[in-house]
Amino acid sequence: MLQVQNLSIKFKTQNGLFEAVKGISFNLKKGETIGIVGESGSGKSVTSLALMRLLDKKQAEISGHILLNNNSLCSIPESEMRAVRGNQMAMIFQEPMTSLNPVLTCGYQITEAIQLHLKVSKAEAKERTIALFNEVQLPRPEAIFDSYPHQISGGQKQRVMIAMALSCNPEILIADEPTTALDVTVQKTIIELLLKLKAERNMSLIFISHDLGVISEIADRVLVMYKGEVVEEAPVKQLFQHPKHPYTKGLLACRPVPGLHLKRLPVIADFLDTNDKKAETIKKIREGYAYHLNEIKDKKTLLYSREPLLKINNLSTWFPVNGGMFSRSKSVVKAVNQVSFDVYPGETLGLVGESGCGKTTLGRSILRLIEPTSGSIEFGNTDLRSLKKNDLRDIRKDIQIIFQDPYSSLNPRLTVGDSLMEPLQVHQFYTNDTKRKKKVLELLERVNLLPEHFNRYPYEFSGGQRQRIVIARALALQPKFIICDESVSALDVSVQAQVLNLIRELQQEFNLTYIFISHDLAVIKHISDRMMVMNKGEIVEMGDPDEIYYHPTEEYTKRLIASIPGR
Repeated sequence: MLQVQNLSIKFKTQNGLFEAVKGISFNLKKGETIGIVGESGSGKSVTSLALMRLLDKKQAEISGHILLNNNSLCSIPESEMRAVRGNQMAMIFQEPMTSLNPVLTCGYQITEAIQLHLKVSKAEAKERTIALFNEVQLPRPEAIFDSYPHQISGGQKQRVMIAMALSCNPEILIADEPTTALDVTVQKTIIELLLKLKAERNMSLIFISHDLGVISEIADRVLVMYKGEVVEEAPVKQLFQHPKHPYTKGLLACRPVPGLHLKRLPVIADFLDTNDKKAETIKKIREGYAYHLNEIKDKKTLLYSREPLLKINNLSTWFPVNGGMFSRSKSVVKAVNQVSFDVYPGETLGLVGESGCGKTTLGRSILRLIEPTSGSIEFGNTDLRSLKKNDLRDIRKDIQIIFQDPYSSLNPRLTVGDSLMEPLQVHQFYTNDTKRKKKVLELLERVNLLPEHFNRYPYEFSGGQRQRIVIARALALQPKFIICDESVSALDVSVQAQVLNLIRELQQEFNLTYIFISHDLAVIKHISDRMMVMNKGEIVEMGDPDEIYYHPTEEYTKRLIASIPGR
């Protein structure tokens, strides 16, 4: 149905042409799902944009052939290609918030496409849109029709994008990372929805992801891309059971596995750089990083024999909600409600739950970045809620936070060096900027960055590098306690493994204590000594990660675990 032959894509840069895709070929049959996997920068998304002819010809040089039903898409004029998009081939983009127009309602954006392609009346286009919203299982379809993108959740925005892609009954649907930043439960729902719609409409599907767990559930055949090339192609079962290329083995090994206790996660370099061919099996490398059961037991006995570093007692953070312009009635959102727990020195306490459960609000309330409504926060022998602003600033050097989005938490106008030196200047660490710069260079080296990165700006780094920068900034003041708020959620699985390994190494080196917040239960189980499950502002389950994973008591926890892809 779709034939891609020797496709190459080169981008014009200041240093000449950069080859992003290097002569790849593959075929897609009717009703088939192809999964394309690889890290950021491997060429996955660029390939999909080339198939839709959405790359700017002034910036990209494209060669090779793209045939749809034996008709070339490379040679037809733009007016004809416009008819192909939507009618024959449609695309769900990676980030729905930036793909939807913020000043137009969700309903208008879909009726516009239907009217343009199918030449129907406005009333019929609306009727079809409401039917599509029902088909993609959106709640209150009539209300969402008149809603703007910012008024609905991430999962709902993704469903609107799916409805838009399906609006003109395409033969091929390209889904570019459609579940990357979603909770596991929402992710599972979206995967099930795509499979259901594909079967009902007999569509072909190209599903792009860096998450092999998701690919294992949705694809018939898998292409593995690395540095612009297809390094392996195989049926999904064969690829997972008998991977051949070292890069594929590395991708499969990077993901935390619930049944194993590893001191560190394998990374792609373990497979690409090794000369020992016998050690290249995933099992062999994982065995080299595994804990002995006695080590885990001894570590936990030592951890919980100490006095807690942090004591949270009946902490609540409520937000008032106005009833409206003319209404006096007020209600409250109980984002955090009567939460109590202790954190011990050197411990990693994992906090897991879906978006909106109160995880981030709890983390920020502990630091008083959001003022709690009631309850107590005791750090060491200090009651944090009783401190005035100046005293709180002094103690913040001991309590740091790594924010969820490293790009928005770094000042784009400051170089990385200035961003790292700033907290040292505020808290008057060291006697002059020369000594502070020396310390910053040491920190950059410790998080595997280079001295030349000191004078670069945040936009000049990849997502994984920016995450290392904010970790270095959190370490600058030599804290005792760090809250990691979704610090690996948006990273490739390989970069995620590197950052998780770094977080654990730094804990041992600097005797750090963590609260590690995530919606990814597999990650939480790997990194945590103890786990808390949060739902609707309350802690619903707390205990040993293994015990919770294999013997959950709450229905909510059971649902979270059942939603883990590739489990």
